[in-house]
Amino acid sequence: MSRRWHALLIVAFVLALCGGAPALAPTAAAEGRTATVAVYPMSPFVIENQGQWTGFTIELWEQIAQRLNWKTNYVTVSDVKGQLQAVADGTADIAAGGISITAEREQRVDFSQPILDAGLQIMVPRDNHSTSMPGLRSFLDLLWSKSMLIWLSAAAVVALIPAHIMWLTERRHPESMVARSYFPGIFQAFAWGFGALAAVGPGEPKHWVGRSLAILWGFAGIIFVALYTANLTASLTVEQIESRIAGPDDLYGKSVVTVPNTTSSAYLQDMGIGFTSMPTIADCLAAIDEGTTEAVVFDAPVLRYYATHQGAGKAEMTGARFHDEDYGLAFRLGSDVRKPVDGALLAIREDGTYQTIYRKWFGSEEHVSGEDG
Repeated sequence: MSRRWHALLIVAFVLALCGGAPALAPTAAAEGRTATVAVYPMSPFVIENQGQWTGFTIELWEQIAQRLNWKTNYVTVSDVKGQLQAVADGTADIAAGGISITAEREQRVDFSQPILDAGLQIMVPRDNHSTSMPGLRSFLDLLWSKSMLIWLSAAAVVALIPAHIMWLTERRHPESMVARSYFPGIFQAFAWGFGALAAVGPGEPKHWVGRSLAILWGFAGIIFVALYTANLTASLTVEQIESRIAGPDDLYGKSVVTVPNTTSSAYLQDMGIGFTSMPTIADCLAAIDEGTTEAVVFDAPVLRYYATHQGAGKAEMTGARFHDEDYGLAFRLGSDVRKPVDGALLAIREDGTYQTIYRKWFGSEEHVSGEDG
């Protein structure tokens, strides 16, 4: 009997251990962990203020970490490329900021559920996008442009014909407005013909042929002035329209800046649009402030935040958002961190915390990812 009791006790003990194992799992998970997060300062996503971290993505991550009972160790890197490299080589568990989810990047890292529906947009200096008429310099440049010189040359050539007729018919009249000799008589007749085109003839012909010619030439002058004015006005209008930047198609031939190794630089290269690379987005924004560039192409949320805060009155957004893309948190391929983070992120969306954080940093919910179902 004692052996049977011993056997039963052993079986009961083993069953107790097996049954209690699942109950131990939540306790182990609840102990939490310290997550190393690679960040790259870029407003409004990651902002460092006197040693404290804030920003849209930081506040979102802090909520996730709080729900998972995790602690955070922030590691600063120099750019988005550095963030992706940090999680790829295991230096960081997570990369958080304004990181676009792309097919190329998903070959090297895993991404969370989208945290923001973003895309690219264009920002221009405020004065360069005004609808005012072109200035005196633009007018003078157009006045002496090739097309305008052609019109003036044509007028001069056409005026030679009536000038000779006028000189031949008027030179013998005692009160003639032109000299009898060819020089300077032909120049005086030419001045009359050219001036008549602008309805400012210098004198009145005395011979009936000259007077008849003056009447006909007056009508010709009206037509010429009307055509010249219409051409000048059309050219000014076209120049004003072409000088405005309202979308990617208007960037060709313009001075454009962006940050290298980003989705904006890749887009510009694919479109064949020339641009100047600057080390950081802060350098691009400084170029807008200083008026050394005509446009910045970059992530729409970053530019919009700048245009409504530090850049208010100095820069403005132009055109619609294009090349839509999502932002996400990045993890090492196959990371065990991704699943719990996604779960916490979904819970934050469901209880309205995400919307509260979004409104704090962006004001409206126009571009909240996932709001359309």
